[in-house]
Amino acid sequence: MPAERLFDESTLRKLEQLSLIAHKVRAGVMKGERRSVRRGTSIEFADYRDYTHGDDLRRLDWNVYARLERPFIKLLEEEEDLAVHILLDASESMNWPPATSPARSSEAHKFRYGQRLAAALAHIALSTGDRVTLALLSGDGVAERWGPSRGRGQTLRLLGWVEGLQTGGTTDLNAALRDYALRGGRPGLALLISDMFSPNGYRQGLNALQGRGYEVAMIHILSPDEVSPPLAGDLRLIDSETGAGQDVTVDGAMRDLYLRRLREWRDGMAAYCLNRDVHYVAVETGTPWESVILYALRRAGVVR
Repeated sequence: MPAERLFDESTLRKLEQLSLIAHKVRAGVMKGERRSVRRGTSIEFADYRDYTHGDDLRRLDWNVYARLERPFIKLLEEEEDLAVHILLDASESMNWPPATSPARSSEAHKFRYGQRLAAALAHIALSTGDRVTLALLSGDGVAERWGPSRGRGQTLRLLGWVEGLQTGGTTDLNAALRDYALRGGRPGLALLISDMFSPNGYRQGLNALQGRGYEVAMIHILSPDEVSPPLAGDLRLIDSETGAGQDVTVDGAMRDLYLRRLREWRDGMAAYCLNRDVHYVAVETGTPWESVILYALRRAGVVR
């Protein structure tokens, strides 16, 4: 993709008015739902947590540091923080539309769209003092990781990191999510951004995250030409990840079959997520990414 900024200053300021929320309380994750969007409104001590790069040094407990020689931050009654994990799929199928497509643009491109969503969600979390980790999923694990970090002062570093990410190969979501469940650190809210094209499925991976105490939200990204392909006639289709080819004849009956199976695939995913208490949001890149944050994720109960 051509070099360009993910956001302007006006967009960043709008995002700072929002916060991410988690509804499920799990032992060892949080003492309860956060009762305040902004920190520091209560003077009642609640707990300590480890210092993380970006924390306000004025919040350090210097007496504890003097005794233990380890930095700890004091949390007040309304300050039990949320660990936010943003998991971005970097499979080659996310690199769509391809450079040769007339539909190619930064707005329609799935991975660029995912980068904007990931960066926006991370900025929201950083602005409200949450502990943020952003991971790039590729192959059977995490290819790159940013964080954990905290504080809105980390946003420029975050944006630079996200802008440099690239796609490649195949992502086995089951394996990658299982790996993250084991190595991702303190459980919290996990936001998966993916087109969900994974050879071995995704259910075992989601189950692994939930089994470790994560509350999970899935943002399922497809491009408009994947939902309604502008294809007809005798074609040879090439898998963008494996390079495997398949000769097909696209006529009215084949198109109807494709649309039916796509609908069944998405409906089945939504039903599974509903039964497992996973937030599911299906989006197309033709929809402005801001609408996903401001409307779709709000309706799903992930953003307020």
